[in-house]
Amino acid sequence: MSVKTPNTPYYAVIFTSISKLINEEYSETARLMEELATQQTGFLGLEHAREQIGITVSYWQDLESIKRWKNQSQHIIAQDKGKNEWYKSYSIRICKVEKEYHFNNEN
Repeated sequence: MSVKTPNTPYYAVIFTSISKLINEEYSETARLMEELATQQTGFLGLEHAREQIGITVSYWQDLESIKRWKNQSQHIIAQDKGKNEWYKSYSIRICKVEKEYHFNNEN
């Protein structure tokens, strides 16, 4: 999936994780978090892959939008479950996207 992002600059939050438990509750919570993120002011898009390591990249208008998402009440509950039940480890990286370019060979 490719996200249509606005003109640079904007921000990317890169969440990488190693899971210890994937169950129906985890999958439903992940779906809900994606849905809730799309409703947040400043949210621009999301891409993810989940194999041996989970990688989710969400795109945001500014740092204040990222902070509001981090402190969203249902997101806080999901963060606690992740720490206590679902993840062996995770890392979060916040990056300012200064430049982007694309290649598409679908034709």
